[in-house]
Amino acid sequence: MKKLLVEYMPFKYNHSRIMESVTQNPGRFIVEGVLQRAEAKNQNGRVYPRQILEREVQRYKQVEIAENRALGELDHPDSNIVNLKNVSHNILDCYWNGDDLYGKVEILDTPSGNILKNLFKAGVTVGISSRGMGSVKQLDEVTVEVQPDFELVCWDFVSNPSTHNAFMKQVNESVQISNGSNNMAHELIRDIICELSGVCCIQ
Repeated sequence: MKKLLVEYMPFKYNHSRIMESVTQNPGRFIVEGVLQRAEAKNQNGRVYPRQILEREVQRYKQVEIAENRALGELDHPDSNIVNLKNVSHNILDCYWNGDDLYGKVEILDTPSGNILKNLFKAGVTVGISSRGMGSVKQLDEVTVEVQPDFELVCWDFVSNPSTHNAFMKQVNESVQISNGSNNMAHELIRDIICELSGVCCIQ
């Protein structure tokens, strides 16, 4: 029987790349890194066969990415539907490097996207996590294998990734970040309060 399958990867962020691609993508906040890994057991004890993941990635590129609607949310809902009011990002492209699937992701100017941007700016480590529907086969006491009925839904940003080294790094941002951690923390708190309340009273 199919059930909701979610997989996590830490998404590395590199401050030295903060001004990269500004001239090519003015004003857009783009990160790039590992989305998922095939043929390796993740922290959930699941293994995704390369053939199955390749099939779903190819379909995802031909439909969602090609139609500019490869959207994802900030945090995982218990659903196989992407909720537009919680959307934080749009995947622009994905490609293979060995068994690692890399993605180029634009963080959007939505309420959830702005929270995610400020987490990146503050140097907070976030994760990237796939969401899909499918069944699994038990291989041993601690390992299961995802079966051919797997259907990829999207990738979400989360706080607790499970696939190793799935952190993203920023490759495009037009705002210079302060080197002081106190300044970054203050800006993060101010921006989140202003975003949620609609009124900015913190200077």
